Amino acid sequence: MQGWSGLKNSFNSYPLDRIALAGAVAAIEDTAYFNQTCTAINTTRDTLTQQLSQLGFEVLPSHANFVFASHPQRDAAELAQALRERAILVRHFKLPRIAQFLRISIGSEAESAALIAALHTILNA
Repeated sequence: MQGWSGLKNSFNSYPLDRIALAGAVAAIEDTAYFNQTCTAINTTRDTLTQQLSQLGFEVLPSHANFVFASHPQRDAAELAQALRERAILVRHFKLPRIAQFLRISIGSEAESAALIAALHTILNA
């Protein structure tokens, strides 16, 4: 294929320079920060799960940085839209098994409080 310049190395499609690699190594070695962050996420997730349950949501058990929650009396797509109108983003999937669930990422305590306040307003409107 002489003269054709359309070939590229596809084995490393996201090359990292020395500075990025040094940052990655430092992040991996900072186990104290990692543990602190994991603890914060777990605590916030547990609190959020309790608060969602108090609002009538079914919250599936989670050990991740998100929860799946469904309200038995409210359409998930409508809840997602109402939250979006309040600048709160959650994910809603139009898939048969999870169409009535919201995927809620675990953020800060303040973000969780804003979510719960908004849901309280939406559900009581």
